[in-house]
Amino acid sequence: MSGSSPEWTAMAKLVAQIYAKADAEPFREPVDWKSLGLFDYPQIIKKPMDLGQVKRKIETGKYGSVHDAAEDVRLIWKNCMQYNADGSDFFILAQNMSKKFEDKFAKLQKDLDAHADRGRNSSEPTLEEKRTFAKLLYKISKEELGRVIVDLDSKCPTALTKNSAEDEVEINVDHISPTVFHELMQFVKGCAETGGGGGRKKKNAGSRPNKKARTSS
Repeated sequence: MSGSSPEWTAMAKLVAQIYAKADAEPFREPVDWKSLGLFDYPQIIKKPMDLGQVKRKIETGKYGSVHDAAEDVRLIWKNCMQYNADGSDFFILAQNMSKKFEDKFAKLQKDLDAHADRGRNSSEPTLEEKRTFAKLLYKISKEELGRVIVDLDSKCPTALTKNSAEDEVEINVDHISPTVFHELMQFVKGCAETGGGGGRKKKNAGSRPNKKARTSS
């Protein structure tokens, strides 16, 4: 149901923006067909809808999803185009309002999807995921391992312990932030699936750094 979640905050804002447009004036309240002498309106339009009603339904949690609210907004334009002749001022107005709404709603969905992806990627990795990551590091090539170390050095340097004397780098998986961990997990999985390098020995000075992966037990 509708509420104060990010998606409903965004949807309420979108509807309010549409409502505030000067061209939205005819769509803010129910069509007063009696005063306007439109006595055939109830026969043609079976489910009247207006922006004011959509706003109230969002505020009182009447919708199951933002898509349900969007369908009611679409019904407003559909009703107007159904009742008014194609090419008439009101028909064209409804068409234009529909396009503006769809453009804004598409952007809202894109933003919500990106927010959801960030939420999934920020979840704390499980112990099993950490162990899988450590094992995968032994299956990727030297070049791919180098990229992992460069990324960690840039985004999460506390996860690296450098041993200059032996030209080694130790990766402490427990110190990798959740977001960076999921990014690197996706990368090393892809590398392992395409066939990376096998196990490797310590490198001599001047070669790419070696690695050790350590997880909590």
